[in-house]
Amino acid sequence: MLTRLLLWTGTFALAMAFLESAVVVYLRALYYPEGFAFPLKMMDQHILVTEIIREAATMVMLFTIAGIATKSRISRFAIFIYSFAIWDIFYYIYLVFLLGWPPSFLTWDLLFLIPVTWAGPVLAPVINSFTMILLAVVILYYRSKDETFRISFYEWLLLITGSLIVIIAYTRPYMSYMLDGYSISEMFHFRENTKLMEYAAEFIPVTFSWIIYSLGQLLFFWSILHIILRNRRK
Repeated sequence: MLTRLLLWTGTFALAMAFLESAVVVYLRALYYPEGFAFPLKMMDQHILVTEIIREAATMVMLFTIAGIATKSRISRFAIFIYSFAIWDIFYYIYLVFLLGWPPSFLTWDLLFLIPVTWAGPVLAPVINSFTMILLAVVILYYRSKDETFRISFYEWLLLITGSLIVIIAYTRPYMSYMLDGYSISEMFHFRENTKLMEYAAEFIPVTFSWIIYSLGQLLFFWSILHIILRNRRK
């Protein structure tokens, strides 16, 4: 049952990853025919808004497959992060075959646009994805052994805190750049401010906060280890 669950949801994520990479192929043909690099090219507002909505729709799709796959809330969470991770890893694999990109794991990528721009070396989200697969498999394994299995408050605290820290690492370069010229409230009214969009498009990430990122990853691994040790004692 567990193998079938992982197989079918993984297959969905594989197909979804190709759709994602195909969109990137089209966008790069349109805006980066010479190859993707920072600073970003100015996008038409309606295309930018469409891209943001598409990213939100992607999350809805992942939530939906998790909701269909199982009735248990904890298992749905596991399927969501498992599908997300498979999607993210194969997104890059497909781009290597389709575009020969990224040239290395340390190549900077534009990761997400909600609620602000996320940027980081490709290696960072790939590590996150493997961590999510590990967490998902651990959850689903213990859930298959014991229907009363739950993640404790302490473990949730570690996971949530680790997630927030990793998000800070991803958004810190962009936020530091934007706050030099605009306030936080101004940043969320980009449709009425062409100069702000032009300023944002000039963003070039230079340094990634690996120390901050590693702290978040450490909390993830500690939570996973705590789940394993707690359930082994049972």
